[in-house]
Parts: sequence; structure tokens; C-alpha cells
Amino acid sequence: MSMLMTTTPTIEGRPVRQYLGVISAEAVMGTNLFSDFFASVRDIVGGRSGTYEQILRDARAEAMAELAEQARQLGADAVVGVTLGHQVIGGDKKTMLVVLASGTAVSLG
Repeated sequence: MSMLMTTTPTIEGRPVRQYLGVISAEAVMGTNLFSDFFASVRDIVGGRSGTYEQILRDARAEAMAELAEQARQLGADAVVGVTLGHQVIGGDKKTMLVVLASGTAVSLG
């Protein structure tokens, strides 16, 4: 069963019966030497980096799936107030991408 998740604090027509708690999830994705090299070339010549875009999409999907799983474990029907953020770690090499997701698990009326 899919978890209802929204960036808004409420869900129209579905009152919040109980707030179950703030939840958060992280997804850390490593890049590889080849994608780093081609991204560097794109930085010089311009254009989008399809490889990094895909890594970010995958990390976002993983973080959202983890958020949904945490909500299920609390008995939630939905997660409201979802926020997403990202960070690059690894110093000058920037070899790790982190996506953070958080929200409030709720039981709906």
C-alpha cells in the first residue's frame, strides 16, 4: 500500500486525527570515477549532467521510501510537511551525494 505524502501541512478533506511524530530519512549515494570525470567535462563545456541527475533521483526515491516505511511502522496513514534537502560530501572530490527527507507522520480521520 502506498503512503500518502505531501509537502503541505494538511490534506484537503482528510482531517488529522493524531500526530505520531517527526520522522526523517537519509540516502547517501556514492558516485564513481567515470561519472565524476564526465561531470567535470560538463562543468567546463556546459550542459546538464544526466548521471548526477539520475543519482539524485535515485537518492530522493530511496529517502522517500525510507520515510514512508518509518511512517508505516508508527501506524501512520500519511506524512505531511515533507521537506527535502541535499548535500554533497567528500571534500574537493565531492564523491557522495546525500538526500535528506523529513516530515510528520499522521493518522487521518
